[in-house]
Amino acid sequence: MKILSRIKPGVPRRLLLFIAAALWTFAGAMLMFKGYKMLDTTTRLIWLKLLVALAGGILFYLKMFSKLSMKHTLRILKMKEEYPCAFSFFNFRSYMVMIFMITMGITLRTTGWIPFPYLAFLYLMMSVPLLLSSLRFYYTGIYYGKFLVVSNTE
Repeated sequence: MKILSRIKPGVPRRLLLFIAAALWTFAGAMLMFKGYKMLDTTTRLIWLKLLVALAGGILFYLKMFSKLSMKHTLRILKMKEEYPCAFSFFNFRSYMVMIFMITMGITLRTTGWIPFPYLAFLYLMMSVPLLLSSLRFYYTGIYYGKFLVVSNTE
């Protein structure tokens, strides 16, 4: 057990928030980039499609991702360890969900089961809640001291 603690990549909890933020930013930006590349920009009403994707992404954030990012943020703030593992910004279940989502995204893109214009819309829509969720991690990391006082009094 002692050897494990020596090789564990321990980081301060504040840094863990920024690692989570960077990961969510990367995932959101990657989906946005891939979605935009697949988007047929020659079609009519492209702005309407982008606005609908944005609105759907915001709705998805408000209904699901806001709660999810809050749960992970609070879990990080309430960690007992001063230097938790750099990979502990997610719990095991969230890693499984992430692996499933990545696998589904790659499968749908490579098999062509969903035509690219529709898949592009889904990618763009899903990039919004990821990017918005990353803002919560950045914000909490920047104002870490204030949040730490609040989370310890609960």
